[in-house]
Order: sequence, then structure tokens, then C-alpha cells
Amino acid sequence: MLTLVKILVNVALITGITEVVKRNIIAAALLGALPIVSIISMIWMHVEGREAEKISEYSTATFWLVLPTLPMFLIFPALVKGGLTFWPALTISVVTMLALYGLLVVLLKATGLAL
Repeated sequence: MLTLVKILVNVALITGITEVVKRNIIAAALLGALPIVSIISMIWMHVEGREAEKISEYSTATFWLVLPTLPMFLIFPALVKGGLTFWPALTISVVTMLALYGLLVVLLKATGLAL
């Protein structure tokens, strides 16, 4: 039953954001930018009885893994403004993000902060 509740909450969140964007792009962007998914995930972990230490580790890992995603949100609009269509711009943005993930993992291991 809990799995069904989790699915419904997550579907409602994504659907809600895509509906809000039709009315107010800034409000939708704010909802999308908020760490709602991470917060909900931590709540689900707590409800399922996970230890606070594991939830804390998840939170720290999420912090580090958010960093490589940020440039994607600047690269995509720059590529679209530069004349690329949606799919090529999205592909280049995602490939760049994945390369930055790889770089982050290397840097974290080199500094002893490996995930």
C-alpha cells in the first residue's frame, strides 16, 4: 500500500509542475527547483524505518550530485537560443552533465570525499 501512495504522490508532483507551467513559468520553475523529490525521498526513508545515519548519507550524496546538473540548465537554453532544436540541445546538455558527473566522481575520490 505504501508503494502505491509513493507512486501517487510522485505522479501528482510531476503532473502538478507540468500543469503549473501552463499558467506561470516562474512558479513551475520554483517548484521544480525546490528539493521536493529529495525531501519526499527522505520522508519515505524515515517512514520505512531507515536509520537517520543512512538518510544523512543520502542527503550528503544528493548535495554533491546536484552540482554537475546545474550547468545543464544554462547550456540547454544557450544552445536553443543559438539555433539548435530541442532534442539536440537536450542531448548535448545531458551528455555534458554526465561528463561532469564523471569528473566529480574523480575529484571526490582524489580528495578523499568519495561517495
